[in-house]
Order: sequence, then C-alpha cells, then structure tokens
Amino acid sequence: MDVTEAYRAARDRLLALRGRHEVAVAEFGWPELGERFNWAVDWFDAIARGNDRPALVLVAADGTTTRRSFDEMARRSDQLAGWLAGRGVRRGDPVLLMLGNQVELWESMLAVLKLGAVVMPTTTAVGPADLIDRITRGGARHVVCNAADVGKFDEVPGDYTRTSVGPAEGWADLRAAAGVESAPVEHPGTAPGDPLLLYFTSGTTSRPKLVEHTQVSYPVGHLSTVYWLGLQPGDVHLNISSPGWAKHAWSCFFAPWIAEATVLVHDYRRFDPAVLLGLVREHGVTTFCAPPTVWRMLVNADLSGGPGALREVIAAGEPLNPEVIEQVRRAWGLTVRDGYGQTETTAQVGNTPGSEVRPGSMGRPLPGVPVVLVDPVTGRRVEGPGEGEICLDLSEHPLTLMTGYQGDPERDAEAKAGGYYHTGDVATVDADDYITYVGRTDDVFKASDYKISPFELESVLIEHPAVAEAAVVPAPDAVRLAVPKAYIALAPGHEPTEETALSVLRYARERLNPYQRVRRVEFAELPKTISGKIRRVELRAREEELAAAGAHSGVEWRDDQFPELRS
Repeated sequence: MDVTEAYRAARDRLLALRGRHEVAVAEFGWPELGERFNWAVDWFDAIARGNDRPALVLVAADGTTTRRSFDEMARRSDQLAGWLAGRGVRRGDPVLLMLGNQVELWESMLAVLKLGAVVMPTTTAVGPADLIDRITRGGARHVVCNAADVGKFDEVPGDYTRTSVGPAEGWADLRAAAGVESAPVEHPGTAPGDPLLLYFTSGTTSRPKLVEHTQVSYPVGHLSTVYWLGLQPGDVHLNISSPGWAKHAWSCFFAPWIAEATVLVHDYRRFDPAVLLGLVREHGVTTFCAPPTVWRMLVNADLSGGPGALREVIAAGEPLNPEVIEQVRRAWGLTVRDGYGQTETTAQVGNTPGSEVRPGSMGRPLPGVPVVLVDPVTGRRVEGPGEGEICLDLSEHPLTLMTGYQGDPERDAEAKAGGYYHTGDVATVDADDYITYVGRTDDVFKASDYKISPFELESVLIEHPAVAEAAVVPAPDAVRLAVPKAYIALAPGHEPTEETALSVLRYARERLNPYQRVRRVEFAELPKTISGKIRRVELRAREEELAAAGAHSGVEWRDDQFPELRS
C-alpha cells in the first residue's frame, strides 16, 4: 500500500479500538512510510481535494464567522505555496510564522509544510529581544507576520525574507498570493527524518530550548493523541490555546485534521465563559479541549444549559484537580479526561475514551509510546507500583520523540542519559499502570523529612473561592529545615487581608495531612514564562535570599500568627 493508505490504516485501527485501551496498546503499530513522507501532501491533500465539508470555522471576537472547506484549504495553500516558492522558500528552510488565530495561519502552515520547509511557530506576544534569539538560533530564512507586528523586526538582524499579512513598507503582502494560479504542489521529496517543526519551549529555569520535530515524530506521532482525544471523522473540535505554542499546533491543526474533523477556533480578546458555552452549543461542538484554568472558570459559570452535542471533554497543559472533574460530571454527565505530554513529544499518557478515570490520575501510557518510570537516584526502572521520573525507553526508539535540542548537545545528552528520555516530571504508578503526577523533579521538596508535592497542595488551595492561582515552594525554616509556603494570586473581589490569609490557611489545614500543611501565605502576582508557566524557581530563590539575609517578607502571613490554628 502507498503511504496515504498506510497512514489511514494505522489511524483507522486506533479508531476501531476506541474503548479498548489494553488491546490498542498491545496491538497498535506505527505505519511503515517508506523513504519519503510529507503530511500536508500525502495526507491532508488526499483527504481534502473535492471535500466540501468544513475544515476550519473561525469565530472572531465580534462574532464574525469565517469558514473554509477542506477543498478550499487545499487549493488556497497550493496558491500560497507557489507564491512563497517564488519568494525563495525552499525545502529545509526555517520559516518563522508569527500570526494569531486567523485563516492565514492555517493556510501558511499547510503551504510551508507542502514545500518541505520548516515551521517555527512563534507567539505574537514576543518582543524584539526574543525575536533576535529565535532568528539567530533557529536560523530563520523567512518571516511571516501581521503588518501590525513588522516594527518588532526593525532591530532584528539577519538575512531573511519579510512577508506580512497586509501592506507594510519593505514587506511583501501575503494577500498577493490570491492572484497566483492554484496548482497542486508537487511532493517536495521530504524523508521521514527531515525536520518539520522548530519549537522554542519556554523553560522555568533557563532560556527557551529549541526543539526539533520531524516529518514523522509530529504528524505521525499524533495518531496516539487522536486516540486520547477520542476524535472521529466528522467531529467538530474546539481547543482553547494560543498560536505559537505546541498545544495550538497539535489540537488546532494536526490531531483534528488527522481525524478528518472540523477545527473550530474562538478568537477572543477577553475570555468569557458564557460566550464560549454559547459557541459550543451553536456550532455543535463534539470534542472540547481546554487548560485547567479555563475549566475552573467554566465550573464557576452557569453550566445548567447542558453540554449540547459534546461527547468528549479533555484537559491539557497541566494536571486538573479532581474537584473540577466532579463538578463537570455532576452538571453535564461527562467526565473530563486528563492527559500528559510535552513539547518534546506528542501525548504520552492519557485517560482514553471508555476507560475508567481514577481521581487525580493522568491515565495510562498511550498506544505506541514506551512510557516507563525511572528512579532518579538509582537510574533503575520502577517495576510495579512506585514513584519515579516519567521517561521514554530509548531502546524502543520512540517515534513520538523530538530529534533533540538543536544547537545544545549538552542539554540533549542530559535529557537522553542512561538509555531514557527524561521528562523532568515525577509521578507515581499503580498496579494497573495508572500514572499520577507529583511534580517537576526540581519542584518536589522535603519538609520535616516528608516529601512534598507542590501540585497536591496547590490543587487544594485553588478550590478556595479567594484563590485564582497558587504556587507552593519551600521556605527555609530553623526547625523543619523547610515548610510549604503558598504564593497566591487572588480571585476578583478578594483582598489581601489577614482575614483572607486565615481563611486560606484554615481551608488548606482542614483538607491536607498534617505534614503537608501550608505554613505561610503571601498574596502576589505570580512570575511566569511567556507561555504562562509559573516560574517557581524565582519564588524559591526569593525565599532563599530572604533566609540568607535573616529577613522575611513583610507581606506574608504565618500559621503561628493565628491562635485559631493551633492544635
């Protein structure tokens, strides 16, 4: 069979094994794709040409709706590919793509992939300093952005072509591609191991890492993601995430189009749960994926209108606390299914459709993904129930894994030491292979000789009505060596008062084991990376600096200040 048939057969096998997780893990095999493969030509064009079903439905902030069929996306990306080729885009060229939720983003992604060039997804939130780093380390040969953003590149050196959506002085207007003849793009001859994507993944402790994915690791690896999401042909899939990050690419582009589903995009300026729920019902959304922050906002809204056509509800980005899952189940009769993956990989672990969902667990290893837990001290694989670092067994040549960290051989070697790819995340596994997140290897700490998982404490704290976000770090303590301290971003309508601090400390005290008690609270804006990850490293460093100076924050509250908490 040809590569399209092989790819379809692998996908259809997973679709047929819906609800049979153990069988899927035992029987699934990655497709044999031969010596050349290009997802945009070999798969997308194959399913899109002559297909009038909607591929993309984009709802703007003002409610304006733009629709494109699969056939239109194929033809328009052909046009754009021909035009970009005329601009000098060649196979293997890195193309920095910095666009928002707009039709041109999807057309440009397809066009660049069809040419065999390499996409560098970039958020529109970056400034000139970040762009200099990306252009330099990523070796960008071409830039595509909105006319409103061209000024960011005025001081960005480099030999790259400049393409804008809309007119801008010194830039070619991408919309001129509409006048180019739409002829099917010839296969660029890309090999499975050729680069496809370059991601800058924001680290919480260092500068962004440059992750390289291939023609196979991403578009083929996400077959397992399709299985986790529960996508089926004809679905309408809505994902909440921002362009420029991995979650947007896999949940707004690859996974739904692998499944031949419609991508629904909500391009909001300010998130409004009521508006989102209205779109879910109006557009017949069947599968919905959102980060825990959005799920927490939704459960605080009015869910009484029901789930509409929703069949699958998924959380991704960080672990979701069990209370939110239960609230959605009570309101809609649907179970929010958690999962786990990284920019460096596709989805690794997930609660798949039809499987038992255990409170707090991210699920089980997905088909085709050799997930193991490794003791970070001994380097030995954890056999049976236990705790360890989530890793991929390199002896099984995990197809879903990145090529490596481009330009950083030391960091790449460290990530792949001892025959495993190390995620840096600690978890527990039970006798049935259900994996439960504990925390980052550098976030877990000891207090009074007990191991503390910040995630467990934060999951309790965010259930308090005054808490919008929480980050728990160790605060040095003369008696216990360290105690859990919570930095808290307050929810609207709540003030950083002594009364609020007492309420939060009491709430956590009533719901946590004695050794887990949050001993200190400080209300503050949480430091974050550009992708929204909390930089606990900054908070830990702050606590260490205060302790070294023999001082403490003047705006924190300690449990020993409150006689009501003594026991």
